[in-house]
Amino acid sequence: MTTSKRPATLPANPRFSSGPCTKPKGWSAAVLPADALGRSHRAAIGKARLKAAIDGTREVLGIPDDYRIGIVPASDTGAVEMALWSMLGARGVDMLAWESFGSGWITDVVKQLKLDATRHEAAYGLLPDLSKVNFDNDVVFTWNGTTSGVRVPNGTWIAADRAGLTICDATSAAFAVDLPWDKLDVTTFSWQKVLGGEGAHGMLILSPRAVERLESYVPAWPLPKIFRMTKGGKLIEGIFVGETINTPSMLAVEDYLYALDWAKQQGGLQGLIARADANAAAIFEFCEARDWIDNLAEDKATRSNTSVCLKFTDPRIKDGATFAKAVAKRLEADGAALDVGAYRDAPPGLRIWCGGTVETSDIKAMLPWLDHAFNAEIGAQ
Repeated sequence: MTTSKRPATLPANPRFSSGPCTKPKGWSAAVLPADALGRSHRAAIGKARLKAAIDGTREVLGIPDDYRIGIVPASDTGAVEMALWSMLGARGVDMLAWESFGSGWITDVVKQLKLDATRHEAAYGLLPDLSKVNFDNDVVFTWNGTTSGVRVPNGTWIAADRAGLTICDATSAAFAVDLPWDKLDVTTFSWQKVLGGEGAHGMLILSPRAVERLESYVPAWPLPKIFRMTKGGKLIEGIFVGETINTPSMLAVEDYLYALDWAKQQGGLQGLIARADANAAAIFEFCEARDWIDNLAEDKATRSNTSVCLKFTDPRIKDGATFAKAVAKRLEADGAALDVGAYRDAPPGLRIWCGGTVETSDIKAMLPWLDHAFNAEIGAQ
């Protein structure tokens, strides 16, 4: 079922970018406290605000008390790279990839660190065979493939008695999935995803097993300053109480603190998960009622509730990439959906962010415009 009639109502907020993601409803720069702005991050007030960001993260995500949480440079990418360069090489490594970011971690480990990694790879829309992962090795994976909309369904496939470490890029899963902390040794994410924060800052979460690795293993390669987490064979504990390696943006810190407070008002982690689930469900139901569009994730159990990736399936489409770009462009021109084109390395289609800061009412208001854009572009071929 489709319609060519121009819809009457636009979303109140058409921002569906997958990063930086939309701010929570009611957000304004004017509501951010200014006391710490223009002050040193090493002053008492700066340290207190950074520590509050760490403590708030622990509270909302339910991170165990004996796990360390650090604010680190260069967004999620920086946090992942810190883990890869500081911890890998002590034993074998299994690398998992089913989209561009996981593939990027493979490139770094194989071509930069020059490790002989076991690779478990799958095409966009699929997961590799998780039963073949060797947990005697370190294991590196993304929880949610942001550019494919495919996520691991749960943590049951991760061995509880593993010998190696699990290193999980959870940047588009944190605050939208109930992560099993007992199965994760290194977990990373960035502020600009599910909570709609600003870019440039990463979060690095370490289990006691990960700390033990850092304190007992010295990699064969030199480490840049921003990757160093130990001194004299001991963890630099200051990193994990807000004494950042380099200068953070205190404005971004205040923005993240606002988002954490907002998250608590939504019911914490479970409330955020429910919001993302409702957003994604609206799109899934839309696709099930139409024969020209489908979820890129083939298995319903692996479909992301944040980075929902769609593909056009109508046989009348002559050039998939051109058609998908035209639909995304039309949605933007109509003011119905901004930044919803598929990732540049992904198959042609759309990627619609459904994290907790998105309102379900906006998703539902956008979908008739997707109907309209599809029909308009089919007619324009």
